[in-house]
Amino acid sequence: MKCPFCGCEESKVIDSRPTDEGERIRRRRECVSCQKRFTTYEIIESVPVIVVKKDKSREVFDRSKLFNGMLRACEKRPVSLDAIEKAVNEIEATLQNSLDREVTSVHIGELAMDKLRELDEVAYVRFASVYRQFKDINTFMDELAKILSEKN
Repeated sequence: MKCPFCGCEESKVIDSRPTDEGERIRRRRECVSCQKRFTTYEIIESVPVIVVKKDKSREVFDRSKLFNGMLRACEKRPVSLDAIEKAVNEIEATLQNSLDREVTSVHIGELAMDKLRELDEVAYVRFASVYRQFKDINTFMDELAKILSEKN
């Protein structure tokens, strides 16, 4: 670490402690040349997940969009906010742990539908009807038939 006072590139760490609930580490350093002390912070570099939408445009993953979509699907259903939050956290962790920095909106939608299917079948069908853009009652009925066949 370069000393801000003399420019020497050698320093020694005197003290290290976590800050911001463990999100950063504060390091107190001393320059080996001029003996002046300075503070540095170390943070995890996060690489954003980029969502490739159906029209091929790209945007940074926004967990609030996913949360709001799942919340809308679960409206007036016996699904707690904690359960929705947990599902969104799991989806986000799956995306972050993936080696791919670009993920399609289709993949995110499938992950969301899988989680909603576990939480509440009605919420799943609501989400699927918007996400898959059911064109008519027959495609809607086909999806319901799939759910019923999985139950039996």
